[in-house]
Amino acid sequence: MQYSEALDNLYSRLPMYQRQGKAAYKGDLKNTILLLDAVGNPQEKFKSIHIAGTNGKGTSAHAIAAILQLSGYKVGLYTSPHLKNFTERIKINGAEISQKGVVDFVSKVKSKFEKIKPSFFEVTVAMAFQYFADEQVDIAIVETGLGGRLDSTNVLQPEVCLITNIGLDHTDLLGDTIEKIAKEKAGIIKMNVPVVIGDMVENAVEIMEKAANRVGSKLIKTVQNDEYQYAEIPYFNRNVPGVMGVINELRKQGWNIPKRTEQQGLANFAILTNLKGRYQVWGESPKVIADVSHNPDGLSILLNYVNDQAFNELHLIFGTVIDKNMSLIFKVLPENANYYFTQSAVPRSLDVNSLKDQAEKHGILGEAYKDVNLAKKAALSEATPDDLVLITGSTFVVAEIEEL
Repeated sequence: MQYSEALDNLYSRLPMYQRQGKAAYKGDLKNTILLLDAVGNPQEKFKSIHIAGTNGKGTSAHAIAAILQLSGYKVGLYTSPHLKNFTERIKINGAEISQKGVVDFVSKVKSKFEKIKPSFFEVTVAMAFQYFADEQVDIAIVETGLGGRLDSTNVLQPEVCLITNIGLDHTDLLGDTIEKIAKEKAGIIKMNVPVVIGDMVENAVEIMEKAANRVGSKLIKTVQNDEYQYAEIPYFNRNVPGVMGVINELRKQGWNIPKRTEQQGLANFAILTNLKGRYQVWGESPKVIADVSHNPDGLSILLNYVNDQAFNELHLIFGTVIDKNMSLIFKVLPENANYYFTQSAVPRSLDVNSLKDQAEKHGILGEAYKDVNLAKKAALSEATPDDLVLITGSTFVVAEIEEL
């Protein structure tokens, strides 16, 4: 089997949430358990940290991985979705799984597809766990896809859990209130496994407390402070206390993590772990920034930070997907920006003309571009050297930037 054939088996023959949305979502762990059992239950052969949350879970995963690999450990990292290449999802010390590794796993489990009927995400989780077990990692940092309780990654028995925050996203699957979403995220809390929680509203904290008490787990609340204000991705600073809560808990368990690696890891985690699309900057005249923030809370944090920067005019290239709460998103988008609406090629993408029409009803005016690179070209032609160009709203829009 060639690599292209393996990808075809993954993309074309398996239900994929990123492309199809709710129709591809599996509401139980049955298929994951069957797949993992078929390959020898690799999830039982390595230590792990399990991370859930509405925003910041991917960057938190990369930051923890960077600190641990600087401390001398062999660190697996599983995150989703990828931007350019499938192999970005599965890494060890920043190096992506090889194409051969992907081919070998798909060849091994392909015969199970018809019987088990797994989703794309279920197969990639099993692939990651098999790879981490085969490569004998010291520890793997594993990010949930969405939710927590029914997420395919929720078969792990981790050393510590992290729940970064709770916000309104994927409400069609997880519930339409903070409380409902918090209960789903709290589903990763395991018996006697400490859980660190980040900055979240009080009613979400109460749900975390009840979930932890129910299974006898220590709940570690973190406090926002100015101690760590040097993270590589500026708006990530609000997630740093959660990261450090995990690191400190690992130290209590006997992991050797020198203090010097904290600052080095936080200051360089995107480079160390090969992270793309988070406040990624090109040039200075004008400055162009791409960021995968895609829900109301994440966009609000990003835009608040951007608005504090020095620039003349903001040129905002924006695209999204069909299952977002657009009324909430339009509330956080700035009025005083030049808009360039766009879309990605994935079927879930919101049609750019529909996006433009909806935006106009909320008093946000702009032009429509069928491709992010056309939108970027138009923005750069209109921007002055002192302006700022921001590309955001969808992971899939950012992924299609040619220079990424």
